[in-house]
Amino acid sequence: MKTRITELFGIRYPIIQGGMHHVGKAELAAAVSNAGGLGVLTALTQPTPADLSREIARTRELTDQPIGVNLTFLPIVNKPDYPGYVRAIIDGGVRAVETAGNNPGQWVDMLKAGGVRVIHKCTTIRHALKAQSLGVDAISLDSWECAGHLGDDDIPHFIHLARAQEELDIPFVASGGVNDGRGLVAALALGAEGVNLGTRFLATREAPAHANVKQAILDATETDTRIIMRPLRNTERVLRNTAVDRIVEKERALGDAVKFEDIAAEVVAVFPRVIIDGEMDAGAWSCGMVVGLINDIPTCQELIDRIMAEARGIINDRLAGLAARTIVA
Repeated sequence: MKTRITELFGIRYPIIQGGMHHVGKAELAAAVSNAGGLGVLTALTQPTPADLSREIARTRELTDQPIGVNLTFLPIVNKPDYPGYVRAIIDGGVRAVETAGNNPGQWVDMLKAGGVRVIHKCTTIRHALKAQSLGVDAISLDSWECAGHLGDDDIPHFIHLARAQEELDIPFVASGGVNDGRGLVAALALGAEGVNLGTRFLATREAPAHANVKQAILDATETDTRIIMRPLRNTERVLRNTAVDRIVEKERALGDAVKFEDIAAEVVAVFPRVIIDGEMDAGAWSCGMVVGLINDIPTCQELIDRIMAEARGIINDRLAGLAARTIVA
């Protein structure tokens, strides 16, 4: 299946693995790339640029296919060594970077000069247009369904992707809510050139997450995620647990007066405890509504093969059959 995204990144299928903290490591990224998608390392999961360089090298030992790196620009005072991470990416021969968070403008030219294709994660059309003006090569468009920081506009894919097709000149992918070939074909029909999967790839055998995390995904339904931190302008979709229930109750009780300090115990440094140690009530962790569609823990190869087989079946059988029965006046 060729799209502008597959041609841009040199991959077989228009499927990108989302950058996930403490999950986007060599084992998962290599497995996704070997299966025909674009596997993505998470830069800031690595403590230093030198650690990222070693993780890139480790991934290269596991796959000879294209890989990417997620580099999130955080709105914090003590910023990571972004120049060092960018140099590690370029020196490591990585040719695809997913930028996210703050405006990537000051880094786009440096990355592109190093031969890197840049796809920027956006939650609104206006931000996507800004990123396009900065020279990024593609957009990953987060909609209401997605995990993590989804913005405050609450626009679902059916509207968001159609609007992106109307406004953008560069290719874009749908991020959030995609589990199978149905989601891929729907995204393509709405103008996307591919899909970005996070939670779905978290629930694979190669994902370096605790078995408790994967079981929680299997047990969850589409109604089991919650929106938190909206009063703090840092809206995030997470899977419900006791810590999340406490956050929701604090935000309800305090309203606009809530401060980060009020919920810090439930959100600071909890990802390793959940993802690595399997402490499922330790705090809030990002999870998309797509959990309601996830019913197994396949390998990345099995998952991508299944997505593509289903997508081809929908296009060649169902849609072709509908077209054949259509009467043109």
